[in-house]
Amino acid sequence: MNSPTGRRLAAASLAAAVLAAAGTACSSTAGTSAADGSAPSGTYTVWDPYPQFDGASAWAKLLDACGAQAGVQVKRTAFDTSDLTNKELLAAQQGNSPDVLIVDNPVVSTLAQAGVLISTKESKVDTSAVSPNLLAAGQSGGETFGTPIGANTLALYYNKAVLKAAGVDVASVKDWASLTAALTKVKAAGKKGITFSGIGTEEGSFQFLPWFWGSGAQLTHLDSAQAASALSLWTGWVKQGLAPDSVINNTQTTSWQEFATGEFAFAENGTWQLANAKKAGFEYGVIPVPGLTGGTAPAPTGGEFVTVPVQQKTARYEVSDKLVSCLTSADNSLATDTTLSYIAPTPAVQDKQAAADPGLQPWIDAVKAAKGRTSDDLGTKYPKISEQLWTSVQAALTGAKSPQSALSAAQSAAAK
Repeated sequence: MNSPTGRRLAAASLAAAVLAAAGTACSSTAGTSAADGSAPSGTYTVWDPYPQFDGASAWAKLLDACGAQAGVQVKRTAFDTSDLTNKELLAAQQGNSPDVLIVDNPVVSTLAQAGVLISTKESKVDTSAVSPNLLAAGQSGGETFGTPIGANTLALYYNKAVLKAAGVDVASVKDWASLTAALTKVKAAGKKGITFSGIGTEEGSFQFLPWFWGSGAQLTHLDSAQAASALSLWTGWVKQGLAPDSVINNTQTTSWQEFATGEFAFAENGTWQLANAKKAGFEYGVIPVPGLTGGTAPAPTGGEFVTVPVQQKTARYEVSDKLVSCLTSADNSLATDTTLSYIAPTPAVQDKQAAADPGLQPWIDAVKAAKGRTSDDLGTKYPKISEQLWTSVQAALTGAKSPQSALSAAQSAAAK
């Protein structure tokens, strides 16, 4: 179903299901284009998930500059990330999609399979310089839909003073066994070990995935022995007092607040906490999440893709390509990713980031090993798998089920 009409019909079908489930009211003001799908002459619409940036921000000025470079005006609308998917599905149903859509990377496959987006082959967007592991989050059915504007991911923050007082050299933390040994020393010294988010939402799955993938487990086999070893690691930490009971309900924000007390040796969290880390009042460092037997565990990628939605007037794609190329160019990528606390999607710009701030190197290493949640062609299967994954984590952390039993139930439910 490759025609604009066919893709709108697919979008309409999925939009109805998503909007009904979300209880979202349909509104004729969802789009900023004219009713026939075209924007006003010389004006191209961009939707993004950055409402924190107003019209005077560097981001808004970059959009204007890219429009000027392409010879058009840019009309920007910002939405909360949680609203953007439903807004776009409805807009596609009505033929009012923006010319450029910037969307959270796990959503790309959903929109692509709904027929809402065109592939980079059709839009002519060049993705050749993007790291393949980051690009994979925007791939579905053998095609690529958009290009990442940047990436964030997870790693382990550590409190230097707490480790020093416990006699732990962070360089010794290379795998799960050495990390657990370090946590045990910290507890013996009177401090707290590690905090993370194990809440029963996507945040819980997001935080568990580095350990899940770091064990060698795959999302298509939730009940594997490797998966059970990862969940046993978490439950073992809680039982031994190396992680607090609060992880069961912790969001990534409350987990960070625990680490910010200065009592914990480690916290699993993301690049978005860098500004808070600098204000924490104690010296900190960062190491990638270790794999079971060593090396860097694949952590899930966050961040957005710049995509081109289906338009009735396909001639508009030429300018859309120019806008996307401008927004993701090497020079603009460096400035934008610095603003967003993201790691750039290309090795060349990552090298520039490391040169400007050597403290970003652990994050760059983590991003290089990272993996998209919808990679492995999981696409729209991921949300269902993720829900069963976080459900199993909750069941094990609360003691309702053993790790293996919880994961077996998750696999059965996900397979239905």
